[in-house]
Amino acid sequence: MASLPIEIVYGLYLGVLTGIIPALVSWTFGFVFKYVTGVTVPALAVVVLAVALAGVNGGLLALNDPTFTGSEDRVRLSVALIVVLMGSLYAHSAGDRMGASLPRRLSLKRFTERTLSTDVVELVGGRGQVRVTVTGDVGDIEGYPPIPADLREELKSGSWTFPADVPLAELETRVADRLRTEYDLADVSVTLDERARATVAAAPPVGGLSKRVPPGKRGVSVSALVPTGLDRGEKVTVSTADRVVSGEVLGVKIADSDGEAGVETPSAADVESPPARDVVGGEGRVTVAVAAADAEALLGATQSRLVVRSRGTRREYELISLLRRAGNRVRKYTLREGGALDGTTLGDASVRDTYGVVILAVRHGDRWQFAPRGSQELAGGDELFAVGTREDLTAFAEAAA
Repeated sequence: MASLPIEIVYGLYLGVLTGIIPALVSWTFGFVFKYVTGVTVPALAVVVLAVALAGVNGGLLALNDPTFTGSEDRVRLSVALIVVLMGSLYAHSAGDRMGASLPRRLSLKRFTERTLSTDVVELVGGRGQVRVTVTGDVGDIEGYPPIPADLREELKSGSWTFPADVPLAELETRVADRLRTEYDLADVSVTLDERARATVAAAPPVGGLSKRVPPGKRGVSVSALVPTGLDRGEKVTVSTADRVVSGEVLGVKIADSDGEAGVETPSAADVESPPARDVVGGEGRVTVAVAAADAEALLGATQSRLVVRSRGTRREYELISLLRRAGNRVRKYTLREGGALDGTTLGDASVRDTYGVVILAVRHGDRWQFAPRGSQELAGGDELFAVGTREDLTAFAEAAA
């Protein structure tokens, strides 16, 4: 028999060599049992299994076996047995912890789903936010005309803030919706990388007279003496030989020096009439939105007289002006399903205290409610008008709209 230190070293070596398989089996046993049933295997069962696998006379009974206790190698065998037991218990504990922490529902999507890099997430008010910027040139979408250079440059230099706790796929959809709404784009495609850099392709807004004709109305062009400064949206009265018709101006063309209607130079984003400051009075043609019953009478008239009706001073314009001077804006939103306001009331949501905005009107179902009270119910799909600063309105839109 060798000296005691040598025997201990031999025992450690033998325990490590023999305990690899028991430790591996113990880890697997602990992990699978915890993951499937949620119950931890008792340590005694792990010890019996490990010793049995180590092959020392079938388990703990080996400690009382005369063959073991009277053997000349009893020291190294005892050390080896201790190493096997400790390794197996540790491996079982590690497997048990992993079985408890690993998500129960595994899918390929969880491993392939793209996420944002933590470097681009900013903490604002305890919430993670990410600023989306455009990288590279803004491309065109096949089948649409190219977007104007000024709009392309505005998109390229823009940035937008969104919550950081959403997958990249959903964030791409939100960015596309924001661009489509803010710039009235006909179509837009957005691809984001892990650093919130967007590759954007867009189609310009689709201009056209039909988009400006109100439902139930008809657009009719009449020849008349056009007042200087006439602009789209003006309320006018058109008088013919046998009828007086009220309508709204949709477009203006002034005749040139030869008496022909001058051709406007439309921009890529708008084929409407020039601004009022560019309209010089004279003979020309005015496109007016009128009731369907009056359209035929105007079409049969060879010459018409056009009178602009005064709008006067409207209090709502003064209110909007005062709000803008104070740094506020008014925006319209549609509440999303599952959002912060879905299924609650204005009072329970504490919209003013939480988001810093004031709700002016809410359309719940088919009814508009102006100056709503705190008991006003809200649900996904409701439309509302909110007033607040740009920052507060943006944060409110990201949370609820």
